Amino acid sequence: MVGAGPGDEDLITLKGVKALQNADVVLYDALVSNELLEYAPKAEKIFVGKRKGCYSYQQAQINDLIVERATLGLHVVRLKGGDPFVFGRGAEEMEHAAAFGVEVDVVPGISSSLSVPASQNIPVTKRGAAESFWVITGTTKEHKLSNDVALAAKSNATVVILMGMSKLGEIMQLFKKEGKEGTPVAIIQNGTTEHEKIGIGTVASMENKAREQQLSNPAIIIIGEVVHHRQNILDIQHRYQHQEIKLHEKV
Repeated sequence: MVGAGPGDEDLITLKGVKALQNADVVLYDALVSNELLEYAPKAEKIFVGKRKGCYSYQQAQINDLIVERATLGLHVVRLKGGDPFVFGRGAEEMEHAAAFGVEVDVVPGISSSLSVPASQNIPVTKRGAAESFWVITGTTKEHKLSNDVALAAKSNATVVILMGMSKLGEIMQLFKKEGKEGTPVAIIQNGTTEHEKIGIGTVASMENKAREQQLSNPAIIIIGEVVHHRQNILDIQHRYQHQEIKLHEKV
């Protein structure tokens, strides 16, 4: 079970690369960069991901594929975006394989819940702004909004929501109920990739901004004062560049 990282092919771990190089079979998801498959040139590659609600394989079929190839004595790498233990069903697949006597192991990946905000200079914690953070799935297996979002909205923590764009209106409404209309929000689509898009607003304005900028899944929603850090860095860089220009003009 290998975590592929958030999207940028350079953000896979070295241990993950080594696992791919030794693989006989690679089962990979939709959010995995195709460039990573080049590390396994001789392996059988099977796409088992989901795109726009269409499943190439149902979960039970994926489980069976893992066991089938492994019991043939093949080294199977199950390659998942981000970290396989953060809303990736990696634990379920490992349990299924282990139940059939398959030796299992995990290579942690860089979770998109932390790295995608970081790539846009948004820390999930910052002294004086956020002492903790929540990472929540926007959609449960019943296709409903997680009850944890309402709990998180009551806290001062940074709230990071994955797979939540279809529930954006509901999410913002929960924060409005807590009097947090002015709390900054960032939405980052296709984070760390060349197709990345970002929208910045507040709880009050984010729904409109998401529509205007046509933001959609795969995207991460970040809610909290830490979102301001991104603009702070941009402002500091702009002031520094302005000072440099003035200095050169004087010279």
